Amino acid sequence: MDEPLHCYRHPNRETRLACSECGRPICTECMHHAPVGIRCPEHANVGTVKPSAARTVRQVKGNITRHAAPVTATLVGINVLVFLVTVAQGGGLNQPGGNVYIQGLLYGNGVAQGDYWRLFTVMFLHAGVVHIGFNMFALWWLGSIVEQLIGPVRFLLVYLTSGLAGSAGALLLTNPNVPTVGASGAIFGILGALLILEFMQTGSLAGQAMTMIVINLALTVAIPGISIGGHLGGLVGGIVGTFALAKTRNIRPRWIGPAIVVGVGVVSVALAIARAKGTI
Repeated sequence: MDEPLHCYRHPNRETRLACSECGRPICTECMHHAPVGIRCPEHANVGTVKPSAARTVRQVKGNITRHAAPVTATLVGINVLVFLVTVAQGGGLNQPGGNVYIQGLLYGNGVAQGDYWRLFTVMFLHAGVVHIGFNMFALWWLGSIVEQLIGPVRFLLVYLTSGLAGSAGALLLTNPNVPTVGASGAIFGILGALLILEFMQTGSLAGQAMTMIVINLALTVAIPGISIGGHLGGLVGGIVGTFALAKTRNIRPRWIGPAIVVGVGVVSVALAIARAKGTI
């Protein structure tokens, strides 16, 4: 795993972005958009119009695809592997089952009886080939962007925390004893992370990330059988976690931001357990 570089103008800020003209590492605050890619302040075109929020995610993606996204690739691989196991143990591509599936899915009674691992394992299970296909496409497309912007470790923290927040949301906002599976909560957390990263760059929430969130929430409500609570919980987890990382990136010690993200995950688990046991 490549070590992140540090912005040449802000040495205390880690970054995985670089000027397309001189190659020097730059942070999101220092980068300027140009027709040929992102540039440092010294090489930014004079009079360049500030990028619109709608173009930010797309432009950033176009300039960082040369870097690897190892955590995203690993998460996709784990999800596919687990899906194949549940297909082999179950009744086929659209009827996964078996011990791994039954012991890993999320439902309130199981959590209430001490199966706390279900809050975590649910994000690696899928109900069919279309389900996992859409989720893994979204994970690879969006996750690779966020991972390369905030780094592999922070991305993994946000992803897992969003997944736990999604589990809490699924139990809190819907019938806790309806079985739930899927990585959608964690993926909505990635959308929340993109929203914050786009806002930090453009100063606007009315951009491409918000458009994707609105469309996906509309689909969540329109399509029967989708966990609305799981999606909303994951979205909130991603927004809060990424905002904490963004606001503490220049604060010492460096672990404060990640610690807040972990705290969001702990609170999510506590709320989920309390809901499963009927105390809230």
